[in-house]
Amino acid sequence: MAGSGNQEEQFIIQRMIEGDKRAFKYFFDKYYRELCNFVNIYLKDEMLAEEVVQDIFVYFWENKQKIKIHSSVKAYLFGASKYKSLNVLRSQKDNLVWFDAIEASESYIDEIPMEQFSGIEEFRQILNDAILQLPEKCREIFLLSKKQELSNKQIAEQLGVSVKTVENQMTIALKKLRSCLEPHRDKIFLLFLLDFFK
Repeated sequence: MAGSGNQEEQFIIQRMIEGDKRAFKYFFDKYYRELCNFVNIYLKDEMLAEEVVQDIFVYFWENKQKIKIHSSVKAYLFGASKYKSLNVLRSQKDNLVWFDAIEASESYIDEIPMEQFSGIEEFRQILNDAILQLPEKCREIFLLSKKQELSNKQIAEQLGVSVKTVENQMTIALKKLRSCLEPHRDKIFLLFLLDFFK
């Protein structure tokens, strides 16, 4: 494990590398609850969030001599938690629309202060409400595309319409969603969705 950080943290890291479980416990006690709350913002499942964080700490301990800490232990743990959470979301089909919105601007997430992640749940609801406001056929095609990951051709065959009709309905859906989301431009997570829907 190598990297930067203040002298106290570097000392504790070195103790952990040498096998001092008390040093590991220091990081666990300091960040466990905060990480669980952070992961739960993504997963909306407290038990699953705790499992994810526990897995991260197990990996952190078992690979203590190989892990690269580039800035701080906190940054490493939160980064690992983010990517683990996104992997979990990717495996859950019901979360594909929301996951795509986050993944589309994944590089931007790294620049957002941790305290601003409190807006995720509010924005999730805004997105869902916007989708519900789409015309029925438009919404059906959009969800077949984004939640079931069907191609335009597959959607056309399933609904008995032309590929051009599917393309037109997707264009309408994206324009309407952008219009619905525009009033919420002040919320930082609109950046994810604008990237996704442009």
